[in-house]
Amino acid sequence: MLKPTRWWISFVVSLLMAPVAEAQVPPQPGPEHERLKELEGTWDGTIMAGTEESKGTMTSKIELGGLWLVNDFQGDFAGQAFTGKGLETYDPAKKQYVSVWVDSMSTSPMISEGTFDQDKKVLTMIGEGPGPDGKPTKYKMTTHYKDKDSFVWTMFATGPDGEEAAMMSISYKRRE
Repeated sequence: MLKPTRWWISFVVSLLMAPVAEAQVPPQPGPEHERLKELEGTWDGTIMAGTEESKGTMTSKIELGGLWLVNDFQGDFAGQAFTGKGLETYDPAKKQYVSVWVDSMSTSPMISEGTFDQDKKVLTMIGEGPGPDGKPTKYKMTTHYKDKDSFVWTMFATGPDGEEAAMMSISYKRRE
């Protein structure tokens, strides 16, 4: 039979005397998540990329304990079927909105963060994702909320000259 060593006795005593760790409280939806919840529904989108126009539909639903808006986009882009999925939330630790976007035209996600200007009703997100040439590109996305049933999302890319240019926009209208 093994004799308890001083180390072993100290270890057992420390375990017995250690305070019981409080269970971590899961995050709760806040006012920013409520703003995201207002976007639940089905949206018809008109896509403008240069002079090319196409159509799409996005369904949005708050999920994952009320913390994430899950978007599912189906449509056409540049004459091809296009599917995309997005996750959006508000991170109170960062005091920023956070977004992850994946789609059928890339194998890399676009991750972005940003803030909402309540007075202008504009969400501005900055992120990086694959560019048309497959190389990492910096993007800015703005979402102008016109009213509860319409908004315009615009994507800007930073070119090799460092200048920002609009790549595309999507005008969304809530389906009745």
